[in-house]
Amino acid sequence: MTQNTSFLRNFFLYKCLFALTFWNYVSLSVEDELFTSVSNNFPEDDPNQKIKSLLLLYTNSNQSKANFDWVVIENTTESLSLSEITSGNVKKLIALISNFRQGSRLQNLTLTNVSVNWKALMDIFQTVWHSSIEYFNVNSVTQLSGIKRYYFDYSGTSMKALTLKKIQVTGLYFTQDDLYRIFADMNIADMTIADSEMIHMLCPSSQSPFRYLNFLKNDLTDFLFQRCDNLLQLETLILQKNKFESLPKVSFMTSRMKSLKYLDMSNNLLRHDGADVQCQWAESLSELDLASNQLGDAVFECLPVNVKKLSLQNNQISNVPRGVAELKSLEELNLASNRLADLPGCSGFTLLQFLNVEMNSILTPSADFFQSCPRVRELQAGHNPFKCSCELQDFVRLERGKLSGWPAAYVCEYPEGLRGTELKDFHLSPLACNTTLLLVTALLLTLVLVAVVAFLCIYLDVPWYVRMTWQWTQTKRRAWHDAPGEQGTALRFHAFISYSERDSLWVKNELIPNLEKGEGCVELCQHERNFIPGKSIVENIINCIEKSYKSIFVLSPNFVQSEWCHYELYFAHHKLFSENSNSLILILLEPIPPYIIPARYHKLKALMAKRTYLEWPKERSKRALFWANLRAAISINLPTADENRCGETD
Repeated sequence: MTQNTSFLRNFFLYKCLFALTFWNYVSLSVEDELFTSVSNNFPEDDPNQKIKSLLLLYTNSNQSKANFDWVVIENTTESLSLSEITSGNVKKLIALISNFRQGSRLQNLTLTNVSVNWKALMDIFQTVWHSSIEYFNVNSVTQLSGIKRYYFDYSGTSMKALTLKKIQVTGLYFTQDDLYRIFADMNIADMTIADSEMIHMLCPSSQSPFRYLNFLKNDLTDFLFQRCDNLLQLETLILQKNKFESLPKVSFMTSRMKSLKYLDMSNNLLRHDGADVQCQWAESLSELDLASNQLGDAVFECLPVNVKKLSLQNNQISNVPRGVAELKSLEELNLASNRLADLPGCSGFTLLQFLNVEMNSILTPSADFFQSCPRVRELQAGHNPFKCSCELQDFVRLERGKLSGWPAAYVCEYPEGLRGTELKDFHLSPLACNTTLLLVTALLLTLVLVAVVAFLCIYLDVPWYVRMTWQWTQTKRRAWHDAPGEQGTALRFHAFISYSERDSLWVKNELIPNLEKGEGCVELCQHERNFIPGKSIVENIINCIEKSYKSIFVLSPNFVQSEWCHYELYFAHHKLFSENSNSLILILLEPIPPYIIPARYHKLKALMAKRTYLEWPKERSKRALFWANLRAAISINLPTADENRCGETD
């Protein structure tokens, strides 16, 4: 009896050992057969077989291909990507994942187009959490309903990063904490929830290992993580494309994140009016992106003091206030697509090395920018409406090597004649750009011009002509006022005689007797007998010329030396042009060498060159013809009173 009992005990023990050994063998074989089957049917090197229906995963099973409804997108030793996960195949998916225990080679799992309820999704997460998977990606979760509290076991996981995109919650009635608490307390380093219309996220219940959080394109507001003390290890926080409005509240949110280095708040609705609101940022924050918000100049009153890289692109900044922002650690500043009219100074940015001011309203950058910002190695200032001027040319010539995007991005906008011209093709002469040199040159040219004009005035006796014109005008004005009814005074003399006093003997002995006492009475106006006492000589000359039909000029070397003869010639010439008459008769008494004619007698030179003159013949036989020609030149019928007077003279 004792021997039979011992035999049965040993037999049962052997059976147990055999069963345990067989089970371990089967378990290991399942995993090997899985990868062998998938690898053999979906080779990585063949791009045409990347997307196929998953075949039988268990070689010793009689299940057919139709039992698995998902689609395999990627299948390698370390990565598996499946699509079309539904309520019908979710249990098989969980069974599949459960085979990849910790220590297996599968590390990356991606699920796309997942349509299951909340509990099924959490079961998938829970299974993944205790598998060998380290990177879990879920894209496009639809019809997520039935949300309620789920007791999630976070212990003993290999997970490092979770990415959720396009999560659509269809349930209307649920407790917010039941949804957000699951994700807030995850014990992983990286988590991304993007494009999911998420309106809130809870602060972790205890110290969180999160180092990277990405909540891109959701509906988060200023209430996120306020007074949250459990994100001490968080280094990167991306909140791009949400609905944050208050910059001070964002700063308070970060103030308890002692390890935060990078914060992306771009494409929100952030404002800051600078209404005496003190901002409090995380001291560790070194990179801040505030692009595409609604921030104005007051933003420089609410910035982290230790920031090294700052983006304020596409805001409403028109000026960088001096003395407000003291960002002593700032190395890169992006101010593109704002309203700046000039380059900002570096009084508050002593370590600035890179500046982007593209697409602003800068016409002429300050030439002293690089002097005030000596550490700047690169400046992006293209695509501004540049006004091509001397200042801009100096700026470009001095610091062209530091301009990023040169030369294509630097084009003249003003003046209109240079629009479209690249700055590299725009050049002005040193004279046009040197104000001192330009003033000196203009002064010298002015002095030369004044000297030339003065010389010409003296050479051509311009002051004399001006004085004579003034005398003529004054005389005409007095005549107009003194005798307004006699403006069309009739001619009283046949001719006015102009001669030099040195030629008076010839005039009195030859000219006057032959014209006044010969055939055909000629009434002559002579200054000695016809000038009216009490009037000025100039006025008498003008009156005699105007009341005479002709003006006879006795030309000789003495004539050109007489000042009064010059007056008489000037006024007679003036009458010639003002009345468009042919009233001048020139008698050349003696030949006049051209070199003795003064420069101011240029009118006389012109008259002698263009008009026919009578030359006094030395031979007596020719004098009769001379007098006949002279009489013919001045023949005119004067009033009867003058004829009677002529008869009395005879």
